[in-house]
Amino acid sequence: MTMHQQSYSGPTANARRKSRAPIIDQDGREIPRDTLRRAPFDDGGFDFQSWRGNGFSPLSRAQRLARLEALAKLLDVAFILPGTKIRYGLDGLIGLLPVVGDVITTAISLWIVREARELGAPWHITARMLGNVALDGAVGVVPLLGDAFDVMFRANVRNMRLLRRWIDKQR
Repeated sequence: MTMHQQSYSGPTANARRKSRAPIIDQDGREIPRDTLRRAPFDDGGFDFQSWRGNGFSPLSRAQRLARLEALAKLLDVAFILPGTKIRYGLDGLIGLLPVVGDVITTAISLWIVREARELGAPWHITARMLGNVALDGAVGVVPLLGDAFDVMFRANVRNMRLLRRWIDKQR
């Protein structure tokens, strides 16, 4: 019998499932398997009944806020200029591309405002957020001066501060 004709006689799927190592969280605690959500591909097949069209489960309000804050920090203060205390983000870097870069970063900033509106922010908060984005976008179009303004003004961090203050007052 050749190697290609031999069949695999390893453990069955049930035996493999039982012999898996424990799942450990970042603090070293074991996570019970029954609390984990079953992925549609667990058994090597695909379960069309449990699969959702978008592939993502809905996020809680706190998760959405955390995602927005992470995005704002990435856009405005993710990096430090070596040898200084000046922080900058992708907004300043992408903004170096004339016009196109500013359009891209303004669109991302507008998405943050849209998410704030979906979280229930009132019109006066979103109007101030839109004002920050408009100022950042308008001045950002000016070569080099606009990029320096992007680094110093930090419209996305300002907008998240406005949103966070409003949310904290609601509690």
